[in-house]
Amino acid sequence: MDKKNILDSLRLVVGNKYLITANWKKQSFSKGWRYGEGDALAVAKPGSLVEIWKILQICVEFDIIVIMQAANTGLTGGSTPYGNDYDRPVLIINTMRINDIHVINEGKQIVGLSGSTLFELENILAPYDREPHSVIGSSCIGASIVGGICNNSGGALVKRGPAYTEMSIYAQIDTNGKLKLINDIGIKLGSEPEEILHNLQKGEFSPSQISFPNKLASDNEYQERIRDVYADTPARFNADGRRLHGASGCAGKLAVFAVRLDTYPIPRRNQVFYVGTNSSYVLGKIRKDILSTFKNLPISGEYLHRDCYDAAKKYSKDTFIAIDKMGPSFIPKLFEFKRRVDLFASKIPFISNKLSDVIMQFLSYLWPNHLPKRMEDYRNKYQHHWIIELSDDGIDEARIYFKDFFKSNEGNYFECTKKESKKAILHRFVAAGSVARYHAMNSKKSGEMMSIDIAFPRNEKDWFEKLPPEIDDLLELKLYYGHLFCHVLHQNYVIKKGVDAKELKMKLLKSYDERGAEYPAEHNVGHEYFAKPTLSNFYKKLDPTNSLNPGIGRTSKRKYWKQG
Repeated sequence: MDKKNILDSLRLVVGNKYLITANWKKQSFSKGWRYGEGDALAVAKPGSLVEIWKILQICVEFDIIVIMQAANTGLTGGSTPYGNDYDRPVLIINTMRINDIHVINEGKQIVGLSGSTLFELENILAPYDREPHSVIGSSCIGASIVGGICNNSGGALVKRGPAYTEMSIYAQIDTNGKLKLINDIGIKLGSEPEEILHNLQKGEFSPSQISFPNKLASDNEYQERIRDVYADTPARFNADGRRLHGASGCAGKLAVFAVRLDTYPIPRRNQVFYVGTNSSYVLGKIRKDILSTFKNLPISGEYLHRDCYDAAKKYSKDTFIAIDKMGPSFIPKLFEFKRRVDLFASKIPFISNKLSDVIMQFLSYLWPNHLPKRMEDYRNKYQHHWIIELSDDGIDEARIYFKDFFKSNEGNYFECTKKESKKAILHRFVAAGSVARYHAMNSKKSGEMMSIDIAFPRNEKDWFEKLPPEIDDLLELKLYYGHLFCHVLHQNYVIKKGVDAKELKMKLLKSYDERGAEYPAEHNVGHEYFAKPTLSNFYKKLDPTNSLNPGIGRTSKRKYWKQG
C-alpha cells in the first residue's frame, strides 16, 4: 500500500485541514459513543457531496475500506472501526459538514443530506407547523437524519414507527468492484454523478422536476400494525425484512448521500398523563385498551421503573439541568466537550479517563431537587411509572378512560401541568444515560455494564422482566425503561465484579429467543450483536465486495465476504 500516495490524493479533494491523520485527533471519530473502537488510516471530512463521490473513487482505486459516519451517536459501535484485524486499510468519511436540508411539497416532505441533523430539521419545519419523525431523544444528541434511516432507528412516537424511506440517493460498489451512483429519490437532477450531486446539494431543481412515485417516505402501515395487540410478533425491530430497502436499514453498506422523508403536522393540543401502579399487568391492560379501542392513538408512552427513576434522579441530573436551562441545542456541544476532556484525561496516567463524569456528577450535587412534587409522591407510592402523551381529540378519550379505569384497578394518574409535562418527559429521556454514569462512578467495585434493547411480541403479557435467582444474583444493578406501547424495552445492567459478561449475556439473549422477542430493537446490530440471516443477506446483496463497513453484525471483515 502506498500510504503517502493515498493520503496525497485525499488531500487534493478535501484539503489538508479536513484530512485527519494524527492518532489523538482520530479518536473522536474512531471510538464509538459507548461501544467499540479501532484504527483507521485517516478521517476525511468532505464539504460537499461531490467531494464524497471523489473520495469514494479513490477508495475503490486503492482498495480501501470505507466507513461512512455522521454524528457518531450510535450505541452499538456501528459507525466506527472495530478492532484492527481488517484485511484492507480503513478510511472514515465523516459527513457532518454537509448539513443541507431541502423542504419540498410545502413542507410535507424534506430531502436531508448526509450530515443533516434531526435538530436542524425540527427548526426548519417549525414555520410550516410540522415536525420530523423524531423530536426528543435522538434530536437532543445531534443525531443525523441519514443515520436514523440507515439503522431503521426510532419509533418511540406511536403513530410514526421506525425511520423509513424508499427514496434516496446512494453510491454502491457492485460485484465487479465498480462504483455506481443510484438516484432513487424521485427528483430529476441530471445524468452524470457529479452533476446529480451538485444539483442536489445546491437545491438546483424546480417543483416540476420532483415526482411522487408510489414509494414510501415513512412507515405508513405502522399505526395499523401497532394496534394489533394480539399478534405474536413485535411491532418493530431493526431486522424486520418488511423495512429493509435500499438506504433503509443498510447500516453503512451503502454510501448514502441523501434521503427523502415525510414530515408530520404538529398537534393543536397536547396533554401528558402520568400513571403510577405497582402492577405491571395494570399497565399491560391500559396498553391493550388504548391501542385497540381508542379512536386516536397516543403521541408516546414512555415507561420508567422506580429503580431507574432513582438512578436518573441521581446520575442524570446534570444532563437534565443542562437541557432544561439551556435547551436541547446545547447537548451536542456538551457531549463533544465531554469527549475531549476524557480524551485528554486518558493521556495522563494518574487521572481517570472518566474525568468528565466525575466533574459533572460533583456539580450536580450542588443543585437542589429538580423534579416536581407530584412525581416524587408517585415515586414513593408506585413501582411502575408511565408517561403517556395524547393530542387533540385523544385527550378527552383518555380523561374519560382513566377516570373510569382507576375506580376498579390498582394505581392512579394525574394530568400534568405544562411544567410537569416537560420535566416528566425530560426525566425519562435522561434516564438512558444513568447506567453509564453509575458505572463510571463505581467502576472500581463493579463489573461490566450491559445494555440490551428488546422488542417483545405485541401479545406479550409478562413484559416486565422476572429473572431466575441464578441470573439475578449476578447483577449489581438493573434499570428498566422503554416505549411500552410498542413493547420495546431498554434493559440495562451492571454486573457484579468477576462475573463473565459474555456468558451472562448469552443466557439473557437465549431467554428472549424463547419468548419470541427480537433484539436489538432500535439501536441496530453494530459490532455488538450478530446479524440474523435476513439482515446479513441484505448486507451481502447491497455490498457484494464487502468494502463498506465490513464486519457489521459480526459478519466477515474480509473482501468478498471470505471467512477467516
